[in-house]
Formats: sequence, C-alpha cells, structure tokens
Amino acid sequence: MKTNIEIEFKTPLDEKKYYDLLNEFELENNIFKQTNFYFDSEDLYFRKNKIVLRIRKKGEHFYKITMKSHSEQGAYEQHVLLDEKEAVEMLQNGFNTKEFFEIDQTVTLLGSLDNYRVSTPYKDGELFLDKVEYYGITDYELEYEVDHYETGKKCFEEFLKQYNISLRPSIRKSERVYTTKGIKA
Repeated sequence: MKTNIEIEFKTPLDEKKYYDLLNEFELENNIFKQTNFYFDSEDLYFRKNKIVLRIRKKGEHFYKITMKSHSEQGAYEQHVLLDEKEAVEMLQNGFNTKEFFEIDQTVTLLGSLDNYRVSTPYKDGELFLDKVEYYGITDYELEYEVDHYETGKKCFEEFLKQYNISLRPSIRKSERVYTTKGIKA
C-alpha cells in the first residue's frame, strides 16, 4: 500500500477557458482518459465521514483503489494497485474494504465518471486540466498539485491572476456523481 498527502488547489473553468489553456500550453494531444468508480456501504459510511473510496481505471488495464480523506491542508490518500481481473470483479460485485484498508465495510458501486485529463509541470507543482463527463453533464476544472501548501497557494493564485480566472469553490468529483444520482448522506 502506498500512502501520501495530496496538496491541491482547484477551481472550476468554463469551456472556453479550458480550451484556451489547452492551446496556451500546447496540450491538446496529451489528453488521457481515466474513469473513477465510487463505492460506499449501504449506510453511506464513507460519505458521512467525508472519505472518498474509488477505483480508478487508466487506459485499458491499469486499476488502482484509493481511500482519500480531506482536510484544509490536503488529502490523506492510501492506494493499492489492482490487477484487472480483481478490479472488474470488485466493480461488478462490490467488496469488503478490510481487504485493503483498516476500515471494515462492505461496499458496492454507487456511480462513476470519465475524466479527460492533461497535465504539465508548472513552477513548483503539476497543473491539471480536466474535462469531466458524468450522467449527461460535462464540466471543466483546473487543479494544481504541489508538495508545499504555502508555496503552492501562492503559485496557484498568481496563475489565476495571470490567466484571468476567478477562484470559485470546486465540488469534489465524487460529490458531483452523488448529487446527480440523488444519493444523500
């Protein structure tokens, strides 16, 4: 199991700004698809405790399960790589989280989304542009991941100012899926 602290800054983008930034950084040909599959227990244990449990599929055969809890300064993440057969079975039948993490919950798939992502190094971190599709909705988002909160915050704010982007609250991708599907905690 791999564990890390993810420090990221986000803001929604409109479609025009998304494509302007793709063009500005010449990233149009670097977009890759990843699908996030979100899981929870029948009583929504994870959602109630502000924990995201997902399996992410990148490309055709790469799967990773992640448990992610959020704080003001970042997200604590635990990851386990899955083989394809195991991941497909988990997607179809659910699983018990005790097989991978300390929490003991039986979970099933609640929803998914497709994220068309591109990234590029930027100053002290990594810049991500996301086109997110779920249940007939498409939205766009800018993310900036860094190792140091204060430095990252300053770089992100400078980036927003330079490209005339307003900082607005960003809804977690998992919450977008749950809200669209009418899943209430």
